[in-house]
Amino acid sequence: MAFDQGLAHRIREILDGTAGFREKKMFGGIAFMIGGNMACGIVGQELMVRCGADAYEAALARPHARVMDFTGRVMKGFLTVGVEGIREDRDLEEWVQLGVRYAKSLPKK
Repeated sequence: MAFDQGLAHRIREILDGTAGFREKKMFGGIAFMIGGNMACGIVGQELMVRCGADAYEAALARPHARVMDFTGRVMKGFLTVGVEGIREDRDLEEWVQLGVRYAKSLPKK
């Protein structure tokens, strides 16, 4: 599956200089890793965010967020943000940083 290269570029700009940042092909798209843990990714044109169980319900209540279920089952702690929710740079940065905070809270791999 192809992923939105423009969105990937925007995320790279946000994460540039973040310690432990790297990219990995995953889920048919691309994942952005911090310390070996996934923070966020892109599937198609949408953003996938790993926020963890504690932040999940609050994040899911935000506009344009929905459960991540592209595998056919809901993955709690992960959510999908539709295109409208990441159109503005400040919105994209908020979502990406949510994933970064969670990835940094995990032991490095």
